[in-house]
Amino acid sequence: MSTIDWGNLSFGYMKTDYNVRSYYKDGQWSTPKETDSEEITMHMAATCLHYGQEAFEGLKAFRGKDGKIRIFRLRENALRLQSSSRGVMMAELPVETFEEAVIKAVKLNERFVPPYGSGASLYIRPLLIGTSAQVGVKPAAEYLFVVFVTPVGPYFKEGFKPTPVAIYREYDRAAPLGTGTIKVGGNYAASLVAGDKAHKAGYSAVLYLDAKEKKYLDECGPANFFGIKNNTYITPQSSSILPSITNKSLMQLAEDMGMKVERRQIPEEELATFEEAGQVGTAAVISPILRVDDIAEGKSYVISKDGNAGPLSTKLYNKLRAIQCGDEPDTHGWVTIVE
Repeated sequence: MSTIDWGNLSFGYMKTDYNVRSYYKDGQWSTPKETDSEEITMHMAATCLHYGQEAFEGLKAFRGKDGKIRIFRLRENALRLQSSSRGVMMAELPVETFEEAVIKAVKLNERFVPPYGSGASLYIRPLLIGTSAQVGVKPAAEYLFVVFVTPVGPYFKEGFKPTPVAIYREYDRAAPLGTGTIKVGGNYAASLVAGDKAHKAGYSAVLYLDAKEKKYLDECGPANFFGIKNNTYITPQSSSILPSITNKSLMQLAEDMGMKVERRQIPEEELATFEEAGQVGTAAVISPILRVDDIAEGKSYVISKDGNAGPLSTKLYNKLRAIQCGDEPDTHGWVTIVE
């Protein structure tokens, strides 16, 4: 493993030794088993290919100073996958099977868990797909659950440094009563065009407005949004955004630090009042926001006046990272130590 430059990893896929799989057939899930194959063989009429019966999760494992490997919020990801399964009518994977498969995948690929202090982590991708052959819109009878892992560096190449984001009013990520609250591939497919446009224009992401009225902030495609002012952590309440586990964790830490937490509708104009703001998710933890440009309206909201991350965002980011790596006590029971 000396060939891996841990300090310069990008956020991408790297082949590891094994992945772990469980199959659903005749109303039952099989015991998770490992394979070294990166391929999935499936019927050309599988429901995941035609009717979008697919959901996934993203979580991370970290190596601590003590050498132990810690998986962050394992159970919470298992529960969210169940919620996604209900949303697109897939067989629900038992929490215990999810946990067993993830722990097994991490153990089998232990040599790919980056060393403490490298800034890198082991990204874990659980995937659930409908595999029955059907040419009619109805749920599959058979499913495949796969967990693969890959070592990754920061999601944004800038790391923990403020970047600009854009509002494109001509695009929606998800409908108010659609699949926005569950983690399915269709939501990400819907964000590709606007995301590509934003990246080409020098923005790190698109900040979507609510699809119904185009008045309130929703989320940044692959990440939730938060703003800070008057010692208050404020994040959107919406029927079309994914409940980010990282955001949930940061809300708890903000309360622990004596901050107020508000989950409510945020009108776009309120951006002018935030002292700090950021994108939040598993991949980046927090990516601070430099400014928000509403392209169609010709408006620009500057969040970071000096180009640096704000003090409270920095404190929250450092606190969460310290818990993930075992440098601070895990008082909320978020961490699973791989024995």
